[in-house]
Amino acid sequence: MMHGSTLVIAAKDDREVTMTRRFEASPALVFEAFTTPALLKRWMLGPSDTIPSCEVDFREGGAYRTVWIDPEIGRTTACGVYREIDAPHRFVATERFDPAWYPGEALITITFVPHDGGTEMMATMRYESTQGRDQVLQALMADGVTQSYDRLATLLEETKAAEVAPRRRRA
Repeated sequence: MMHGSTLVIAAKDDREVTMTRRFEASPALVFEAFTTPALLKRWMLGPSDTIPSCEVDFREGGAYRTVWIDPEIGRTTACGVYREIDAPHRFVATERFDPAWYPGEALITITFVPHDGGTEMMATMRYESTQGRDQVLQALMADGVTQSYDRLATLLEETKAAEVAPRRRRA
């Protein structure tokens, strides 16, 4: 089990990995940050990437495609198809990388559950093989994911503050 901030990453059976993180924002706001291209481009960066392209057709059967550019490893693309959407509680999508850093495709289920005035987000990634799961766990993904989720936490705090500020001015 790896911990980063409040991120917990764990192997679950022989083909799954779970990532759990709590955020101080409503499930609707966290869900929006996971499904809106302009917001994704602000937080889903990993250690030093830029995102020149993030396309989301957020509907069941719709596709997404995100391109990252890292000075050390070059261009990476993730794409997939949304299989289920239950806004703002859960969505399920496929995931495939180019170049592949694990074999095959993964099925990603992300849930957003109210917890102590915030949200507990859990991502479950199911890989085609144990080898795929093990490659992801050995890739030190925790560093990049932790950095991305820390950026997301900051973005959510800024968004909440912006929502509160107009109310204060009216009072």
